[in-house]
Amino acid sequence: MAVLAPLIALVYSVPRLSRWLARPYYLLSALLSVAFLLVRKLPPLCNSLPTQREDGNPCDFDWREVEILMFLSAIVMMKNRRSMFLMTCKPPLYMGPEYIKYFSDKTIDEELERDKRVTWIVEFFANWSNDCQSFAPIYADLSLKYNCTGLNFGKVDVGRYTDVSTRYKVSTSPLTKQLPTLILFQGGKEVMRRPQIDKKGRAVSWTFSEENVIREFNLNELYQRAKKLSKGGDNTPEERPVASNPMEVPDGESKKDK
Repeated sequence: MAVLAPLIALVYSVPRLSRWLARPYYLLSALLSVAFLLVRKLPPLCNSLPTQREDGNPCDFDWREVEILMFLSAIVMMKNRRSMFLMTCKPPLYMGPEYIKYFSDKTIDEELERDKRVTWIVEFFANWSNDCQSFAPIYADLSLKYNCTGLNFGKVDVGRYTDVSTRYKVSTSPLTKQLPTLILFQGGKEVMRRPQIDKKGRAVSWTFSEENVIREFNLNELYQRAKKLSKGGDNTPEERPVASNPMEVPDGESKKDK
């Protein structure tokens, strides 16, 4: 697996790599990087270079060069963090039962405004986020327990629909740690969200456990209130059936599409 992952990532990036190599600037940068390594490590070219190593070996990196290379490597990894998921192990995609409606950038606003008597809890997530994948079975279990006519659960992939993340002020940057984000909507308006955001735009540390979600969002109270509302209305409660095929989700989207 350790050998296959880099090979798959290399094959996957061949088309983009060819376009990248066609640009003189990037090609020259790559050649200069290779030339530096050859001159620095290949005898007899490196024998005449000055060194600050205690053993006097001019063909090996000294401590300053090691620090610089590590710093540059960290910058490259940060700039390409979204493509690095191909090289890492991720939690398996949750494919179990759930009462969750999946939104797109065109349907989320319409659905929240359709019936303002309905309370919505919406998860803003991205498939590349390990935290979102770990929270998926917890959120699905909560939807099975608390979904009813007046209390609905939804999800929207802000990694796919970036304009949704902008509209609802949910940053997709891993540095802000805002994914996943749960927002409670009542009357079509945001009432609260977790995690909360500090003045620097970073998420306040919060554990996405079932107990925390139930307590912070008062799910038991919301559920009882929603059941009373549905009984007092003209429509009787009608719950959506769990998809028999785990690849099927409401509104025509599938988990494979996200």
